[in-house]
Amino acid sequence: MKILISQHVPSNLTPYEQLQKKFGAELAFHPFFLIEPLSAKEFRAEHINLPDYTAIVFSSRHAIDAYFKLCEEMRFKVPETMKYFCSTEAVAMYLQKHIVYRKRKIFYGTGTPASIIALVTAKHKGEKFLITTTEGSDTTQITTLFAAAKLDYTVGVLVKPVSQDLRSVDIASFDVAVLCNPADVASLRENFPDFKQESLKFISFGKAVVRSLEEAGFQIALQAPTPEATSISKAVELYIQSC
Repeated sequence: MKILISQHVPSNLTPYEQLQKKFGAELAFHPFFLIEPLSAKEFRAEHINLPDYTAIVFSSRHAIDAYFKLCEEMRFKVPETMKYFCSTEAVAMYLQKHIVYRKRKIFYGTGTPASIIALVTAKHKGEKFLITTTEGSDTTQITTLFAAAKLDYTVGVLVKPVSQDLRSVDIASFDVAVLCNPADVASLRENFPDFKQESLKFISFGKAVVRSLEEAGFQIALQAPTPEATSISKAVELYIQSC
């Protein structure tokens, strides 16, 4: 069974090597898109004035790099008083690439929008928040919470997915494709305008990609993550076992 995974080759290949040994699966990794920062010109089209904000919400390292790149291009010196609210500790620690890490102005959650809101105690409710995001992402979960808490916020797109050239990939030769992001579906359709699913089975990893696959008219053989399939490798294993 040949399986295409729309990701970079992971640093830990052990789970996939086990799949190969146990089931004879042939695995290929190929990212369908890359994340790139918006140019200053593209960002200006959003009519967001960076100096207006006293706090910023980050959910990815890409957004952090893009923010400081934009600040440099737009000649905005980020004030020492800026507060940073990050989705996870790993994202928060990445700030060290750009600023001196100070706990009094850097806060991090557990990966959920609710955990970000929990950080915004009465002490921070007076801030003006810029919620950074990726072009095409659904920010409803976090904006609904911010609105309910009566916080002053604006959503700003800082990065965008850019489809990669997949024409060297023989999609028809694979039995299964694992897609993890709506941008994967967009890239697939962009690269192969006449693509028909036929015998190819899709495994979706993440809620966001499900709607994109369904809107494109594709059938999903297995949806993950689930309590039984907490990782891509486990989802693939469950699918193979079900065949």
